[in-house]
Amino acid sequence: MAPRTEAGSQAQAPDRKGAASPVIVVGLDGSASSWNAFSWAAGEAVRLGSSIVAVHVIPFPDSAAGVFSVPLDYAGLEQARQQVADDLRREAAHRAHELGVGLSFVTEHGHATHALTQVSHGLHATLLVVGRSEKVLHRLAGSVSHQLSNRNDVPVVVVVP
Repeated sequence: MAPRTEAGSQAQAPDRKGAASPVIVVGLDGSASSWNAFSWAAGEAVRLGSSIVAVHVIPFPDSAAGVFSVPLDYAGLEQARQQVADDLRREAAHRAHELGVGLSFVTEHGHATHALTQVSHGLHATLLVVGRSEKVLHRLAGSVSHQLSNRNDVPVVVVVP
């Protein structure tokens, strides 16, 4: 089953001559490296005559607040996260239009590695593109790009700045 977009419709590649065109999935979190990945994916989509599906993954709230008895405003947190997703969707649509590539935008909840893999599988993506994390701790503990590149079930491109 294809992932659902924010509007509730299923994300899919535009239909050309009765067959779905190739689709490239790109992880987008708003970081400079994710925008580099977005631009690379858009260029590749133009070369392949395909479209891109930008996936923004909202992680589940950290349960550490409950452990320390700190009240957490889940409604406020979700509202802020949704605002970030809406801003990313608008910016992605603007950039895709400028680059001349078709775009769908999907918001998922959970762990980024799992969500990006599931979306890629659901859409039978040609490629999954992510940016390399610039955070030092991610290089030590393992970033999403590292976790994805160690899997062999989805073709992955890690864009390095």
